[in-house]
Amino acid sequence: MILPAVRDPRLITVHRGGLLTDDDHRSLALWAAECAEHVLALFETVEPSDPRPRRAIEATRAWVRGELAMMATRALGGHSMGAARPLHGAARFAAYAAGQAACVAHVPEHDLGAAAYAIKAVRAAARHGSEPRAGREELEWQRDRLPDSVRELVLEDQKRRNSICWSVFV
Repeated sequence: MILPAVRDPRLITVHRGGLLTDDDHRSLALWAAECAEHVLALFETVEPSDPRPRRAIEATRAWVRGELAMMATRALGGHSMGAARPLHGAARFAAYAAGQAACVAHVPEHDLGAAAYAIKAVRAAARHGSEPRAGREELEWQRDRLPDSVRELVLEDQKRRNSICWSVFV
């Protein structure tokens, strides 16, 4: 479970009583999609004929553009997570990352789920002994792509939720 027991109002959209603007919500979704897409090949190498994770990432971007409803986007995220369940290792984590990215449309806090699963995917794909370095490199890659408008918010949230996100944000 990557969602906190007590939600940060800065990560709840304004129309749901929080402080997160629609623009920042979309920025979080695009960043999550980028994190998931960065590791997508780890899934597609194992399951080349299963389009569900790629569709979830595409749906995230379509939602940001206003071309797909939140419920449809979230559903495609669920399908991506369904693709993950029978797998193990890097492929499983990559599919979960895509699913989490699509779920940002519904709950912005899933952005860290996409990022954390992407880091887990890279670690799982690394040669034995190089997992910590690979994870740190992926984290740095992700942080380099954080939009300025949500950068501090995400970095603070990573510190706050690191313990429930498998301690990947250190």
